Amino acid sequence: MITVSVTYPQRAGARFDFDYYLRQHMPMVQQLLGNALKGARVDRGLSGAEPGSAPDYVAQATLLCESTEAFQQAFGPVAARIMGDIPNYTDIQPVIQYNEVALWDERQPGVSGWYANAQ
Repeated sequence: MITVSVTYPQRAGARFDFDYYLRQHMPMVQQLLGNALKGARVDRGLSGAEPGSAPDYVAQATLLCESTEAFQQAFGPVAARIMGDIPNYTDIQPVIQYNEVALWDERQPGVSGWYANAQ
């Protein structure tokens, strides 16, 4: 599995419309990528490590796919449409990175501790 990270670096005076991003852009991305997209997550930056400091990133989207090839095959034909929508919600140039999933751990309700399912 791989993820594609799309991050939007924080900069003074930047514009980012979260409402549009969450209600218009991401649903469009999900629809256009179809079955190649196994999951999607959007994070909104709150602060840096120092309480009250500005976050390094305004937002980050994480797209989960089987492989880089699967993502590229789905993205290629619709790339112009997806990338062309960026000015509708931000003036920030996104940074895109491919990642290999080394650990994906999601907690199930009622499970506590790292070793809850250990034998």
